[in-house]
Amino acid sequence: MLTLHHLNNSRSQRILWLLEELGLPYDLVKYQRGSPVPLAPPELKQVHPLGKSPVITDQGQVIAESGAIVEYIIDTYGNGRLKPKAGTPEYWQYIEWLHYAEGSAMLPLMLALYAGMLGEGAAPLRPRIDSETANNFAYMDKALEKTGFFVGDDLTGADIQLLFVLEAASGGGAIRPYPHLVDFVERMHARPAYLRAIEKGGPYQLMSR
Repeated sequence: MLTLHHLNNSRSQRILWLLEELGLPYDLVKYQRGSPVPLAPPELKQVHPLGKSPVITDQGQVIAESGAIVEYIIDTYGNGRLKPKAGTPEYWQYIEWLHYAEGSAMLPLMLALYAGMLGEGAAPLRPRIDSETANNFAYMDKALEKTGFFVGDDLTGADIQLLFVLEAASGGGAIRPYPHLVDFVERMHARPAYLRAIEKGGPYQLMSR
């Protein structure tokens, strides 16, 4: 059976949500961040050399990285759900958004988080970080105008990937000027599968910019 190695307050929450959306059977192994420094516990290195989450094990395979896990689960168990038909223009839009989440969208948010830790020492970087963050938020907000989803008119794996990005930003109110992003977050949080994932995964609170 597929096993999700789930770290609290991490990207693995999106994988848990995906599993619930598909209604798949799975085992859940929970790991807790340390305190006061919220690092992943060393036990995760026994699953994958990077010692990070999400990681899944299934059919003798160990797969890390959110985008790869989303693609594997949907391709293996989705039966055509949560992604457009392969080879269509919508499919390639889906692939682009799926990998945009970690490839471009998360970088300015992570830089903002680290800059906040550095205090005034990071002041020269902040204008560039803020402009890149605004550029990405405006891009995502525009994409949601037509249907409220990033690809097509229903949920896909790209939406599951991108919600984490917006959750990482919304705690500090950074998405408030972008009405389509705010609406998207609220609608995703109201989905029954999302609520089940939160119940099973435990308390969920991200550090935000």
